Amino acid sequence: MQRLAPALREDNVSLDLISLIKTILAATKEISFRVSQAHLGGLLGSTLDENIQGEVQKKLDVVANELIKDILLESGFVKAISSEEEDNSVAGDEDGKFLVSFDPLDGSSNIDINSLIGTIFSIHEAIPGMAADDPEQFKQAGHKQVCAGYVLYGPSTMLVMTTGKGTHFYVLDRTHGGFLLVERNVQVPQDTKEFAVNMSNQRFWQAPMQNYINDLLAGDTGPRGKNFNMRWIAAMVGDIHRVLQRGGIFTYPADSKNPEQPYKLRLMYEANPMSYLIEQAGGLAMTSKQRIMDIEPESIHQRVEVIMGSKNEVEACLAYYQ
Repeated sequence: MQRLAPALREDNVSLDLISLIKTILAATKEISFRVSQAHLGGLLGSTLDENIQGEVQKKLDVVANELIKDILLESGFVKAISSEEEDNSVAGDEDGKFLVSFDPLDGSSNIDINSLIGTIFSIHEAIPGMAADDPEQFKQAGHKQVCAGYVLYGPSTMLVMTTGKGTHFYVLDRTHGGFLLVERNVQVPQDTKEFAVNMSNQRFWQAPMQNYINDLLAGDTGPRGKNFNMRWIAAMVGDIHRVLQRGGIFTYPADSKNPEQPYKLRLMYEANPMSYLIEQAGGLAMTSKQRIMDIEPESIHQRVEVIMGSKNEVEACLAYYQ
């Protein structure tokens, strides 16, 4: 098993980017420890505040956000950051080469039940000539990412990451405190019999998604001619990790529950990084209309429709929208 830095050098990753990745991972190792000690350290439960998304913040959300934010802003590598937990982008070093967007603790509803949660991150190159406090620099499409990944805090702490040379799995070795490469060039199976969706929203979906899911539920008695299993972890990191390991389709489709907010997942620090990982593993990551990583962002907290996973199944889903 290879250590992180040599594995990244093998993919011709620049030293500056390697240093930034190691900085992010230093924060996630601390988060991993805090998560494991949350019951003992009084970090369970919610705060009295809401984030910019209008969601009640968990105590661990706040801790994780501050850990990542502080270590990035102190590193000198980062020109600015954006986070799910911050109202606006936060300026870093004017000479920093990179922009980092992150969801410090995805799957917050799972915190208090000791279920899967994780940290998602996305890295773009900073735009020369723009001030560090200018949020316009974050309006870069996902295909311009230079690195994306997540750290999953499960039975083992796993890093799943791409720098554009395939999607690779790493595991935190607690005996020496570093991440070790355990699987290179993960591939998502093109076909699947598993789907992940929040079925409680079914009545609010558009007709194409209603029809698609109904045909999956009909199993071998329906037009698909085979039985499907539904899986739902309620943390994107967990559901996408399962897709990367054994295939599947994950979707958070548009719905009419709140007409002013038809989409759930955030483009910058959820949909884009996961799309990069899925595509680098041979899968597809789409909305019902276009490739997710071709979307030109309008704001750092923009939300999008998500349909991603096994190539043939995503295409089968999209056919319902034709």
